[in-house]
Parts: sequence; structure tokens; C-alpha cells
Amino acid sequence: MTKKVLMFCDPGIDDSLAIMYALSAPFIELIGLVVSYGNVSKKQAVTNAAYLLHLAGRTDIPLISGASMPIVEENLVYYPNIHGESGMGPIQLPAHDEIPVRPFATVPEIIARFQGEVIIVDTGRMTALAAAFVGFEKEMKDVHSFYVMGGAFFIPGNATPLAEANVYGDPHAAQLVISRATPLTLAPLNVTNQAVLPAIVVDKWAEQAENPFSHVIRAICSHYIEAHQQMMPGSLGAPIHDLVPLMLIRTPEMAGYIERPIEIITYGKEQGLTYVDFRPGMRNEGPRIAVTLDYPLFLRTFKEGVGLSS
Repeated sequence: MTKKVLMFCDPGIDDSLAIMYALSAPFIELIGLVVSYGNVSKKQAVTNAAYLLHLAGRTDIPLISGASMPIVEENLVYYPNIHGESGMGPIQLPAHDEIPVRPFATVPEIIARFQGEVIIVDTGRMTALAAAFVGFEKEMKDVHSFYVMGGAFFIPGNATPLAEANVYGDPHAAQLVISRATPLTLAPLNVTNQAVLPAIVVDKWAEQAENPFSHVIRAICSHYIEAHQQMMPGSLGAPIHDLVPLMLIRTPEMAGYIERPIEIITYGKEQGLTYVDFRPGMRNEGPRIAVTLDYPLFLRTFKEGVGLSS
């Protein structure tokens, strides 16, 4: 059976690749994209998402207005050094007519339409998802499950030495989401840092016959890998963080988990730091946190999702 996925995102290269995966994987029925600021401005993110839906011939999928800024506005940071000025590396998006974007109130309408079946996947800053919990409390109780990319547990962050970018970008929203979303599966940097697509897999994906994203895949992956190699000389590729929560929907055994209450620092030099009590003997309760990745299974699951032979 296909999984009905309402995706909150901020494309961004890895968000864009995750959207392409969601549009390709036979087990996912993408029922909406809630687009916010994050890797780029909200306006640019909407443009990028609309472009991907256009390439796929899926302009029937609702494009929904998300958040323009974090709860605390001074935390607003973009990453053009990683994602490019447009958020899609070197891709120059064609001129377009005004993009039809639906209001945020479309979120509870979708949840009500597919009552009990909607899986929410958030691959960006969590501001819009937090707003959904605040504004649509009743409807959010009918969401089947939540999968979120965010956090880093006792490993270095990627936005600061301590913090992962999605949580750092709006720690107040992340705190609200993690306290309200249930059941929640969190994919932190502990697993997503390992989610590297080898160049040969990227090439095969881009070379598929009738792949509407071919030119985009090759260009943005090359840009993304080069950006990561400049930051981390000697790295063999770039982690596609936002693929992981989507893939865990179908293949949860791809990761090893702990279940613990999560704490988030929302201010100061430690802003965005996520931590849990890992001491032996602590009860397994709270959000399900992926902490290890079965990399061969990750690759197999990805190839199956996009229709590549092993």
C-alpha cells in the first residue's frame, strides 16, 4: 500500500532530492508540499518546489504556503555556500507565471480528507509544523505519524559545533514539535551524515530513460558534493540528509533506535543543541530516535524507490 505523505520542506538541494524521491517512489503518494524559509527564503523555496512539480507533471499536488521566518526572527540564516543562491546549485530556473500557492489552512483540510492516513514528514525548519500544532490542534491528533529530520546527539552539528541546522534555525519550534508530535521518528545527523549517495548511483539515477529530473539531479549533486569537499577535504560525497525520514517510512529496519525524551537548548552559544539521557538503565520511552544506519540497506532502499536495479 502507498503511504500518504504531507511533506514540510525548504528546498534546498537535499530537500529537492527528497521531493524527487517522493515523486518517484511507488510506496509514496505525495499529497501536499508545505514550503517554508530555511535553506533559502520562502519565496525562493516555493519557486524551487513548483519547478520540481512542473518537471514531474504533478502540478495537481497542492503547494501550500508555510513559514517566512522563525519564531525568533534574529535566528534567520541561509546557506548559499552549500545550496547556491537559488537553493538548487547551478540550476537557473526558467521564468514562470505567478505560482498558485494554497493557504496554510489547506493543511487541516488534507488531514481531514485522509483521516488517520496522513504521514507528515518534515525535512526543514519546524516553524510551520509548530504552527500547525498551535492552530489545528484537533486535526493534528488525526495524523498517523510524524517523521522529522533534525538534531544531533553527542556528535558535531552542521550549523554550529553543537547544533544541526533545522533545529538551530528555529529551536523554539523544534521544541514544540518534539513535545507534541506522536508517534515521532527523528532522523538526526547521527544517521543522516551516513546517507551518502555514491557518484555511480547518482549517475545511474540521472541516466534513467524518461527521468524528468535528469539534468537537475546531476547538476545539483555535483554542486553539493563540491561544497562539502570544500568544507571537509577528502570527503567522498555529500550526505543527502532529507532522504532518510522518507525512506524510514517504508523500511524502518534501516536504522537502529533508542526512545528517550529529547531536550533542546533554545538560547545562547548552545542554541539548537539536542540531547537525551543515554545512561544505561534509562527507560525506553519518548520519541523514536534513529542512531545507527544500515548503509547497504539504505542504498538498496534508495535504488528500489527510484527504480534502479541492484
